[in-house]
Amino acid sequence: MRTPQHVLAGGLALIFLFPLVWASLASVSPQAGTQQTDGWGFANYATLAHYQAGIWRYLFNSLAISLMTVLFTLLASVTGGYAFAMFRFPGRNALFLLTLAILMVPYATLLIPLYVLLNSLGLQNSLIGLALVLSMFQLPFATFMMRISFEAVPGELREAALIDGCGSFRALQRVLIPAAKPGLITVGLFAFLAAWNDFITPLVLISDSDKVPLPLAVANLRGQVMGIVDYGATEAGVVVLALPCIVLFLALQRHYVRGFMSGALKG
Repeated sequence: MRTPQHVLAGGLALIFLFPLVWASLASVSPQAGTQQTDGWGFANYATLAHYQAGIWRYLFNSLAISLMTVLFTLLASVTGGYAFAMFRFPGRNALFLLTLAILMVPYATLLIPLYVLLNSLGLQNSLIGLALVLSMFQLPFATFMMRISFEAVPGELREAALIDGCGSFRALQRVLIPAAKPGLITVGLFAFLAAWNDFITPLVLISDSDKVPLPLAVANLRGQVMGIVDYGATEAGVVVLALPCIVLFLALQRHYVRGFMSGALKG
């Protein structure tokens, strides 16, 4: 009875894996107009590694931006989700809906006002400023995830912590955060992937070539010589960009699924 399901799942897996497999093979196969013209090898990766400031610099920029985005997103969404889930105050639901409504605003329309704001704060063309902007884009979804994650935790646990002398912050730290670990991992993974792969935000906010993340560096490498596309080096950049995302997703897949299931069986 499960054979059609397995066939369908296998077919979908092949469809999604094909572009990545194709890019991996293209990055090491011989192609005219690339550094890898004879035989199979890693000359395209060498081109990528030595492009301008070097791949390690661009990887560091991407990693720093992504980790700061995860940190800022978790700090804001955990406290916001905790407030929405555990406290009753006038206008709570209306404020929560207003927070979710931000998802309907195309974030590209906000980049120019944010550019002006960051420039006035002295954070334009900085990794911290870019991470703050990327965190802001993640907050509506992250706050929603943390709210349902905290609401899925039995209320008796928090009440017991309060009776034992914990304050609200200590109860959050000692009881609710460990119980909502899948939700935290889901929010962190989403924030990391969004920051790691984002292109248009650093394109607008970063003007120093040594501070650009890897996606922007790969796009610049693509047409570095008289507009001629270096497909081999571009595919090598695609593979390098994809590998951390694949490793993280496979390592955290179980928690990721549990995070999305948070609150589904509540009550």
